[in-house]
Amino acid sequence: MQIIDWIVLLGTLLFIVLYGAWKTKGSKNVKDYIRGGNDAHWWTIGLSVMATQASAITFLSAPGQAFHDGMGFVQFYFGVPIAMVVICMVFIPIYHRLNVYTAYEYLESRFDLKTRSLTAILFLVQRGLAAGITIFAPSIILSSVLGWDLTTLNIILGILVIIYTVSGGTKAVNITQKQQMGIIFTGMLVAFFIIISYLPEGITFSKALDIAGASGKMEVLDFSFDLNNRYTIWSGIIGGTFLALSYFGTDQSQVQRYLTGKSIKESQLGLLFNGLLKVPMQFFILLVGIMVFVFYQFNASPLNFNPEGKKAVIDSEYIEQYTSLENKLNKIHNSKDEAIKEYLSEKESGKTETSDHKILIQELNKKEKETREAAKELIKKANPDVETNDKDYVFIHFILNNLPRGLIGLLLAVILSAAMSSTASELNALASTTAIDLYKRNVKEEKSDQHYVSASKFFTLCWGVLAIIVACFANLFDNLIQLVNIIGSIFYGNVLGIFLLAFFIKFVHSNATFIAALITQVAIILIWYFAIFRLEQMGLKPYVGFLWLNLIGCVLVMGIAIIIQPMIKSKVKA
Repeated sequence: MQIIDWIVLLGTLLFIVLYGAWKTKGSKNVKDYIRGGNDAHWWTIGLSVMATQASAITFLSAPGQAFHDGMGFVQFYFGVPIAMVVICMVFIPIYHRLNVYTAYEYLESRFDLKTRSLTAILFLVQRGLAAGITIFAPSIILSSVLGWDLTTLNIILGILVIIYTVSGGTKAVNITQKQQMGIIFTGMLVAFFIIISYLPEGITFSKALDIAGASGKMEVLDFSFDLNNRYTIWSGIIGGTFLALSYFGTDQSQVQRYLTGKSIKESQLGLLFNGLLKVPMQFFILLVGIMVFVFYQFNASPLNFNPEGKKAVIDSEYIEQYTSLENKLNKIHNSKDEAIKEYLSEKESGKTETSDHKILIQELNKKEKETREAAKELIKKANPDVETNDKDYVFIHFILNNLPRGLIGLLLAVILSAAMSSTASELNALASTTAIDLYKRNVKEEKSDQHYVSASKFFTLCWGVLAIIVACFANLFDNLIQLVNIIGSIFYGNVLGIFLLAFFIKFVHSNATFIAALITQVAIILIWYFAIFRLEQMGLKPYVGFLWLNLIGCVLVMGIAIIIQPMIKSKVKA
């Protein structure tokens, strides 16, 4: 990185922190601090909701996901627009009518304190873990750039977010997220057009799509009913809808964004705005990853994109084998270069599906994948502690090695801005839930508004410190964006089922709901561990994709509660 990159990067981040703290220094009461004074317009709400979900993980992992596995991941988001409509019709009117500060307040009026507290605790557990991962993700980036250790970077980034989140609360989060989303959209558009401009002469955007298609990267829709497959149109629409309903409708980090609206209409328009833009935005981010893939069909790429991987092998006994694999990759690359040129010539002459060169490209891609897997095995033998999964390093490798001066700083600012916006929302929501649902509800004597503002600030600081600790112990897992969604899927279905019981199944009462929620949470954790995690660890296909856990959890808690309610009722009568 050059001096100009540092100026752009540090200037952007400091502006966000100082601007957020300055604009919201007057948040003196609970309404201002937690609900932002209820003066947000729909565009602020829409951008804030989008920024909360679009963490650094989105901009770091999604291009790498597309590079390795293609565009199919976009199916994960197909349920979002459906969920937005349901939330606008059902959830928002109820929250506004009850004038709640958190989503879980409603559960006490419908059920009782223990059900409210349990649901709040489920939120705190899963969102507390996710907050740590959103700090860890950008630390990977700066670790590659600066060579600093991850622990130091986790602490620095965590402190930056804590400063303005503690200072200004919800309003600080909302205000800064508008600037952050502006930076994010600008940076990703610039990156997209630069990648296209770097393609060889004669390789237009449409030809780049042809190359990606021949390599199997443009298979957007999968209509199969295979439950083992993580991403199909059915898991996206069904499982994704249940996940989005729970996330946007019951997760305080999102609910708090639209509770700041001036009116029900402003909140509804903000969510609909997000619903309309979410799928196209994710499609575009994945498309950036596809263009990076095409770029590396004509330019040399490392055997493993994690720079620590080769470092681990250099001083080991496996260096000759690794060098041999690098030479093999170069030969595959040269062969693929020729095959792609011949394939494009055939396309121009009218040949498509029957192309021998298309088959050759796919065979070479398979060999390349096998070569990279072999390299991972060598890295793991050389140093078992080095992360061999390199999906999350693909985009940052391209940025650091190919973008011009100044733009490197801008793209790093994009990813770090996304990290700060989502982490700030999460800390803000964690603190609000702790202060309102647990602390305030269990304090017997009356306290002043200022006391609860101070308590919220203290809890923000505590959750920030905990998130930093989680980040320090995090790992890349399979892919960061998947890890966050897996954590959510383990808890969200249960939470959504509790809310749906509250909204629609009026004969079910608190004890049945509470017992059903406990049983369901244990069951979902066991299903995830034995039917998904353990099988994947052994290299086997899971019995069910993790997205389906959202549907299973929701149906399970509702079904158990409905079944046991008559038993509890008759027991009470006896």
